[in-house]
Amino acid sequence: MNDTALLIIDVQQGLCEGAHEAFESALVIDRINTVSAKARAAGVPVIFIQHEDGGLLKHGTREWQLAQGLHAEPADLRIRKTTTDSFLRTGLEAALQEREISELVICGMHTEFCVDTTTRKALALGYPVLLVEDAHTTEGNAFVTPRQVIQHHNATLTIISSFGPRVRTVASHAINFGLTEG
Repeated sequence: MNDTALLIIDVQQGLCEGAHEAFESALVIDRINTVSAKARAAGVPVIFIQHEDGGLLKHGTREWQLAQGLHAEPADLRIRKTTTDSFLRTGLEAALQEREISELVICGMHTEFCVDTTTRKALALGYPVLLVEDAHTTEGNAFVTPRQVIQHHNATLTIISSFGPRVRTVASHAINFGLTEG
């Protein structure tokens, strides 16, 4: 899977505590750490994407930092963004092209915003996506629970065919990046 990159979207401290704590954020972080360790072992680039705004996720603040417990290595790439689309006005697409990436593995926060938008944009740009079905999460809202949002997106994103490339889902424990373990 030398043509694959792992995108870890918006797993930031402000989304993992207090009023905006995402559903099962500690479990999701553990699963992301498992996936990123497998990626690094296989030589797959790990890319952390951090949202920033003028509110909760103001650049440089404690809340903007990667979440406590999330493992990052100095060689991992970091991309800053200001919209739900990790590609819009960022260096992500150029970084992928430079590394000759043709497939993406996606996980992170929040499912219905940044994970969804980035996944759909990746498809529009020609990247097939492997969505880590148990390593993305959200707060939910007044109408649907976080678990329902996650399940809905796991089901909905996999049936989109109009872009050409498709989304497949895989559990964090089952992803292997071409390694012999499963």
